[in-house]
Amino acid sequence: MDLNDLISQLEAWFQTHMVELAISAAIVLLYFISRRLILSLINRHATKNSFDKSRTLYVKKMTSIVNFIVFAALLGFTWEVSLSGLSFYFASIFTVVGVALFANWSILSNMTASVILFFFFPYRIGSRIRIQDGDNSVEGLILDITMFYIEIETENSDIVSFPNNLAMQKASILLKDKAEADTDTKKEDSSQ
Repeated sequence: MDLNDLISQLEAWFQTHMVELAISAAIVLLYFISRRLILSLINRHATKNSFDKSRTLYVKKMTSIVNFIVFAALLGFTWEVSLSGLSFYFASIFTVVGVALFANWSILSNMTASVILFFFFPYRIGSRIRIQDGDNSVEGLILDITMFYIEIETENSDIVSFPNNLAMQKASILLKDKAEADTDTKKEDSSQ
C-alpha cells in the first residue's frame, strides 16, 4: 500500500461521511455554546444572590457533566454507534453500581437537590433559618451549603449537617437576627 492508495482511501471515506462530519461539527459547536451559556447563567445567578464560590463550583461541575453526556449521546447517535455490544458492559456496570448504591440512594438525591437548592433555595450562607422536621427540627446559622448537606451552627455552637434532599422536603423559616428583631421592635414601639 503506497501513499497514493492511502490518500485515495481517505478521500473516499471523507466523501461518504461528509454529512456525519458536518453534523458532528455542528454538535461540537453547539456543545461549546451551550456550555458557555449555562456557565454564564450560573455565574450570573450566583453573583445576583451572593452565593459562595464553592457552592457555585459544585453546580458548574454537575451541569457540565450532564451537558457533556447529552452531547456525547448526540454524537454517538449521529455516527450510529451500536450500543448492542456496549449494552452487556453497561448492564454489568449498572448491576454492580446499583447493588453497591442501593443502601446509599440518597447520594444521588442529595446531589440533585443541591443543584435545585442552588437556584431555588431562598437563603444563603450567613442566613439564620429553622428547618421544621418534627423532633429533628434544626435552628441556626447556615455555615455552608455543600453538594450533599447544609451545615448549620446552632445557638449552643453545635454544627448540624442537614441533608439537601430533606431540606427541600421540609418547611424552612428564615429567622431574623436578634439585632434585627430588636430594631424592628423598637421601630414598632416608637411609631405607636
